[in-house]
Amino acid sequence: MSKHEDIIKYISSLKVGTKISVRSIASEQGVSDGTAYRSIKDAEALGIVSTIPRVGTVRIEKIEKKNIESLSYAEVVNIVEGSIVSGKDGIHKRLNKFAIGAMRIKEAKKYMSPGCLVIVGNREDIQSIALENECAVLITGGFACSDKIKKLGDEKCLPIICSSYDSFTVASMINRAMSENLIKKEIILVEDIMRNDPIYLKINDSVEKLKTLIEKTKHERYPVVDGEENVVGIVTMKDIPIKNDEEILIGKIMSKDPITVREKTTVAYTAHIMGWEGIELCPVVEGKKLVGVIGRQEVIKALQYAAKQPQVGETIEDLILRNFNYEVKDQKMHFNGKIIPEMLDQLGTASWSSLNMLLSTVGIMTIRHKNNVNIRVDSIMIYFMKPVQIDSIIDIYTEIIDMGRSFCKVEISMFKKKELIAKAMLSAKIVK
Repeated sequence: MSKHEDIIKYISSLKVGTKISVRSIASEQGVSDGTAYRSIKDAEALGIVSTIPRVGTVRIEKIEKKNIESLSYAEVVNIVEGSIVSGKDGIHKRLNKFAIGAMRIKEAKKYMSPGCLVIVGNREDIQSIALENECAVLITGGFACSDKIKKLGDEKCLPIICSSYDSFTVASMINRAMSENLIKKEIILVEDIMRNDPIYLKINDSVEKLKTLIEKTKHERYPVVDGEENVVGIVTMKDIPIKNDEEILIGKIMSKDPITVREKTTVAYTAHIMGWEGIELCPVVEGKKLVGVIGRQEVIKALQYAAKQPQVGETIEDLILRNFNYEVKDQKMHFNGKIIPEMLDQLGTASWSSLNMLLSTVGIMTIRHKNNVNIRVDSIMIYFMKPVQIDSIIDIYTEIIDMGRSFCKVEISMFKKKELIAKAMLSAKIVK
């Protein structure tokens, strides 16, 4: 294990809420300030520490995908560009919901529960009641708070955050951050589906061991590693020499420089690579070290799972498509909808990129509706596209004009009041 990995492991072992710094890490681990700085930045990327203005870097709890819709108070500080004035020891805690305290105390209490963030202006009565009810406080409008409130925040270990923005703007910023997290929750990464205990061979192993593994596991492909467990090749059943020489080393028959992916690589990108290169097993590496493997079967199952899940966060694509209805008629699909403000460019007409996305999306939907298959888009050719104004009602007709065992082509035509305004051809490869 490298010194860098040692530092990450050390940071992970620290108690949640512990403050760390470049100097303290460098001194504790006996490394240079540069190495300590890079390790802290990597730990921040991994989600186990967070840097907060006027507080420093704090060890936080890494949140799994199932809880990604919540935020920590440390994240809230960065989102609202605020500062911590009290309760710094509770900065790693997470909020379950937030409420704007613009009401009388009696009514405000109904919305206060432990884990809630109360957004309020310079109302000390609401600030005090919120803290008494185990709620953190976010003071908007650039207002300060009294020493009494600061002391109560420190006693309760509940953060008091100050921001120069107004309450509505702050609430919108937090809500948008939660929405973005919900969208990320649905993105499946390699680390979510990979096999963490890969079966592998070493370059000095013999063909005899390869045959034994094939007979025992029924697998056909295995990653090959060197003495430091760095991935150096892939060996398959087809690589076994015709001559019955079982003493030949794996390093002599393996395919060198294999395609690898990382844990944070998306499954969609992995499917693209595996389909394009025609490979059925891909090693997962951290640096160059083998940490797992992912096969075509796992990728297809993940794509099928993603296709069946309801979208909990709204993407630009969702925003556009929710204004369209479709029907199937005479082996063709007919989409009908209108151009919305979010699709416009600076000139006031529908942007080329939004219309291009619309054409490609309806093409993909057509193929999936036909055979319910997993596909990867190879190319889309736009023959022409005319300007379209806001609120224009458009009709899109799609038709599969060619479909083989591993590929398909869709013709896409867009009309406005029977006038042809766009024509495209989408080509896709079927992922089996």
